[in-house]
Amino acid sequence: MSVSLGRRRTAVFALFFLPGLAMASWVTRTPDVRDLLGASTGRMGLVLFGLSVGSMVGILCSGPLVARWGARPLIAAGTLATAAGSGVIGLGAAAGADAVVALGLGLIGLGMGGGEVALNVEGAEVERLLGRSTLPAMHGFYSFGTVVGAVAGMTLTAVSFPVLWHLAVVTVVVMAVLVPMIRRVPAGVGRRTGSGDGTHARASARPAVWREPRLLLLGGIILALAMAEGTANDWLPLVMVDGHGFDPALGSAVYAVFAASMTVGRFVGGRFVDRYGRAAALCASAVVGAVGIALVILVDNQAVAAAAAVLWGIGASLGFPVALSAAGDSGDNSAARVSLAATVGYVAFLVGPPSLGHLGEQFGLRNALLLVLILVVAASFVTPAARTARPAPTP
Repeated sequence: MSVSLGRRRTAVFALFFLPGLAMASWVTRTPDVRDLLGASTGRMGLVLFGLSVGSMVGILCSGPLVARWGARPLIAAGTLATAAGSGVIGLGAAAGADAVVALGLGLIGLGMGGGEVALNVEGAEVERLLGRSTLPAMHGFYSFGTVVGAVAGMTLTAVSFPVLWHLAVVTVVVMAVLVPMIRRVPAGVGRRTGSGDGTHARASARPAVWREPRLLLLGGIILALAMAEGTANDWLPLVMVDGHGFDPALGSAVYAVFAASMTVGRFVGGRFVDRYGRAAALCASAVVGAVGIALVILVDNQAVAAAAAVLWGIGASLGFPVALSAAGDSGDNSAARVSLAATVGYVAFLVGPPSLGHLGEQFGLRNALLLVLILVVAASFVTPAARTARPAPTP
């Protein structure tokens, strides 16, 4: 590996870490934010809708913007929006203003939805240059960020540290890491170039990509396993508090266990993918994740619920990066394919939080998780869509 490629990979690792840190910092303070707002489960679902809307706006805009400008400016803008959103959530919680918290979540969703599609395009290119499965480890740094954020959030929740100051510190940290790391990302990755009748060629190529059944199936796998991951990010502390009787600090601790499990799964998952192939890795992820979610729903025991979070985390760990990698290798124009698969998958972030909030209001949060369980089980049956020529084993 050349020095420049090594620095580039390190930058991608760091840039994946930042949104994980920001997301977990918010998630672990969800019970405190809920109490500061005085919100019911249904109202919290509406507040979380800001995250969903921001994510989908970012996702839908990111593909054309990456095609025009390249991944680097989108990564920078997305990370800036994520940093700003953390601070706005803190201000809204301190003021007891639902709309301000929703706005902050919208900024985080906008930053993560747009920035992470661009970051995955850059990550897929680095993986191609390295010649081995690397996207799981990159997403592992996102999960590592969630572990750091969750542990910090759990500790600060236990000592009743103000939400406003906690999230303000997160904003400063994200900005401080972004500035040196973004300089290592080369310009132009993912940008489409052409001349003559290139505009017509691009216009005709886009619907052809949308019509590919295999690519849509990969998007469906991403949707289900991203829904499993996103549900934990949005609701797991509250599921543990309201559904299993944990206090808020212990509910945050269970989320930290979930995040740590995802981190381990992603750091070791690359070797599993290289040895057994993408389809087997995705099928195993879906089955293990389904078992974990089922235990959380069906078994009324705190110890079992905490242990099930480990299975849930391991099961959700490989879905997004491995399916994105398969999408990128499914044909020409890898950047467009990664953007398309991510767009289909991120529908989970639009329908997930409000749907689960509404179902949770009617039937309880644990029962609402049945929707996620059904999707994950269904995904396990379509994982052969990720089957491609297996990469050569690396020593």
